[in-house]
Amino acid sequence: MIAILKRETTPEQKAHLIDWLKHMNLDVHISDGDEFTVLGLIGDTTRVDMELLNSLEIVESVKRVSEPFKQANRKFHPDDTVVSIGDVKIGGGHFAMIAGPCSVESEEQIIEVAQAVKAAGADILRGGAFKPRTSPYAFQGLKGEGIRMLLEAKQATGLPIITEIMTTRSLDLFEDVDIIQVGARNMQNFDLLQELGKTHKPILLKRGLANTLQELLMSAEYIMSEGNENIILCERGIRTYEHYTRNTLDLSAIPVLHELTHLPVVIDPSHATGKASLVPSMAAAAAAADADGIMIEVHNNPSRALCDGAQSLTPEQFDQVNKKVQKIREAIR
Repeated sequence: MIAILKRETTPEQKAHLIDWLKHMNLDVHISDGDEFTVLGLIGDTTRVDMELLNSLEIVESVKRVSEPFKQANRKFHPDDTVVSIGDVKIGGGHFAMIAGPCSVESEEQIIEVAQAVKAAGADILRGGAFKPRTSPYAFQGLKGEGIRMLLEAKQATGLPIITEIMTTRSLDLFEDVDIIQVGARNMQNFDLLQELGKTHKPILLKRGLANTLQELLMSAEYIMSEGNENIILCERGIRTYEHYTRNTLDLSAIPVLHELTHLPVVIDPSHATGKASLVPSMAAAAAAADADGIMIEVHNNPSRALCDGAQSLTPEQFDQVNKKVQKIREAIR
């Protein structure tokens, strides 16, 4: 349920109403917009007398929210959420390019790539330290040592870093990581999501291989229910009957999610297509569809990459993609 307060409501009146609602064992989510304040009521709202609440002098209107996701719902939070990572912002008109290798292979490699993507206009450095692989015999990442190397690259370039977490057992290693990524396979690892909700760190949440957008938003709700609202949603392709591409990139997810939620939406064309030749077109399409950011895999030598070399761009190719993306964003403004 949401209650929209009138513009002239005083802080004292708002505080009194919130106190009354909390006495009914409801959590109250407050969203102060430019035009009005929205109170999102979470819990057993059947005990709330809608007619009584609607009759209050300071209340503009009262509505029930039928969708199961509440805090992630745009009805609860009409204004776009802006996630801040140092000086970098994502959402609410702010756009970020995220680039780097699928996996951290050595300190020399990650620093070289970091310097190259920064020169090409990247805002955030990505790199996998823990790698979820289909085969148990494939390269699994450098784990804690990989995070140390990412932090060295951050120190060398000033770029904030994002890397994927696999389990709550390694959460302590992520203390200095700027954005924690939850991969597609862990989108419904609810224990992990709840623990990340207690960190208040920015979380990039990837859509699962065969999950609906509502299921993605319910996973975001798990994080938000623990108090962390710094969530970035990521569409990275879904599993369909098409085999030419690694996955099928659902670009319609951008406008749909922008309608349903206030959380920013990032597109990952590298994992979606699995082919470097297709990444520039899909990145351009994502920019045209008004994504809040794009995440691209970049390797200094894709043919020798230990992981996902086929979908990785060279720094020179990333530079060209970024220039095209920025031109498209200027055109649609």
